[in-house]
Amino acid sequence: MTDYKTMIAQAEGILEAEPWYVAALSNISALVKDTLPALNWAGFYFVRDGGLTVGPFQGKPACIRIAAGKGVCGTAVSRNETVVVPDVHLFPGHIACDSASESEIVIPIHDGEEIRAVLDIDSVQKDRFSAEDKAGLEALVRVIEGKVEWA
Repeated sequence: MTDYKTMIAQAEGILEAEPWYVAALSNISALVKDTLPALNWAGFYFVRDGGLTVGPFQGKPACIRIAAGKGVCGTAVSRNETVVVPDVHLFPGHIACDSASESEIVIPIHDGEEIRAVLDIDSVQKDRFSAEDKAGLEALVRVIEGKVEWA
C-alpha cells in the first residue's frame, strides 16, 4: 500500500522549493518512480505542436513524440480524463516504448482549462494500478496543477 499522503507532501515540498516545471517535474518523476513499487517508467509528456513530446522522466529511453489521440497518453488527452490500462497488450493502439510494460496509468495535467501535460506511469505488472492508486495520483496531479509554473 502506497503512502500517498507522504508522497504528496514531498511533492509539495519540491514545488515550494522550485515551482519551475522542468526542475519540479524532474524531481517529481523521480519521487513517483522511487515511491511506487513495480514501475519501469514514470514521467511527463507535454502537449506541444498538436501532439505530445516527452518531458522529465525516470526509466528507459522513451518515445519522443506521440501523435494526438494515439496510445494511452493521447487517449487521456483526447478524453480529458485519467486512463487506467490493466493490460497494455489489450489496449488498441498501445505504443510500446518498453516491451517490459504490462499496465499503465495516464493523468492529464491542466493549466486552467488547458491540458498542458500528462503524468504517464508504466508497470511491469499487469493490473498494477488500483482505484487507490488512481485517486492518489490524481491528488498528486492536483498539487502539481496548483503549484507548478509553466513559464
